[in-house]
Amino acid sequence: MPWLDSLAGPLERRLLDWLSPGGAHGLSILIYHRVLPQPDPLFPGEVDRVEFGKQLALLKSRFTVLPLLDAVRLARAGRLPPRAACITFDDGYADNAEVALPLLQQHGLHATFFIATGFLNGGRMWNDSVIETVRLAPSGVLDARHLGLGSHPVNTLDERRAAIGALIGQLKYLPIAERQEQVDKLAVLAGGPLPTRLMMDDEQVRQLHRAGMGIGGHTVNHPILARLPAEEARAEIAAGKAALEQMTGAQVPLFAYPNGKPGTDYQAEHVAMVRELGFEAAVSTAWGASHAPDFFQLPRFTPWDRSPRRFTLRLARNLRLAAQTVQAAAA
Repeated sequence: MPWLDSLAGPLERRLLDWLSPGGAHGLSILIYHRVLPQPDPLFPGEVDRVEFGKQLALLKSRFTVLPLLDAVRLARAGRLPPRAACITFDDGYADNAEVALPLLQQHGLHATFFIATGFLNGGRMWNDSVIETVRLAPSGVLDARHLGLGSHPVNTLDERRAAIGALIGQLKYLPIAERQEQVDKLAVLAGGPLPTRLMMDDEQVRQLHRAGMGIGGHTVNHPILARLPAEEARAEIAAGKAALEQMTGAQVPLFAYPNGKPGTDYQAEHVAMVRELGFEAAVSTAWGASHAPDFFQLPRFTPWDRSPRRFTLRLARNLRLAAQTVQAAAA
């Protein structure tokens, strides 16, 4: 009904004004990883070019979309506008520059890109090696029993998705060197070379910076910081920051914890390291919006809905739950 659609925008903005009143409260930070050129049959829920464009248009119509650093500084000063939202990307995929950047520019929106520097220029993150191995594996059974990783049928897309989930689950929390050794052995089962252009190169990082986008630290090798000795964790954070600053010629004031689950993937000591290394704020992958913000553990959220109405309502629900959490803590 066209008349209902015409009412929806103002009504939704009023709801979001109530849930995200501004000042220092109600900051929604969205997290993305990739924006694919076209849909991927193996991951039909992954955001592609068309869907990302729709989400940007919706965000622009319902929210005040700000650079993350600006939002942090405004929230600290108690001057955050109502319905404030930020867009972030993790890891440093090439499609961030090739697909996402032109769409952001088309809509006049800003995003912050948290980049793990060790995978730039032809590298590949370990989980993508698993994904591409399973994608390319011949139909039948992917037999990784010799690696202690089990045997997985890969005849259908559903079976391949299940195999990817099982393998990543087994490998995720291994020490970095052991995990990479296992992944390299697993890749032999693909039956051919894995792609080498998944991640950005240095020039694409500079392209994002020249376009006015934010560049944030995300370590060098994307380790689980809580699994590293303290000195190694600090070195990962510091070296990633230094590499990006040398690459762009600018300060890197924001950080994203790899994997990002508080208490599991990073601890209070890592929050302290981020402060000491000169970052202004840091983001986690804790599910939520910031109503009483700890600027070094800002939560983020992805609505994961292709329906515009449900996309907005999920963001509203996320804000409501965050406000309820703060109210309960204060009671």
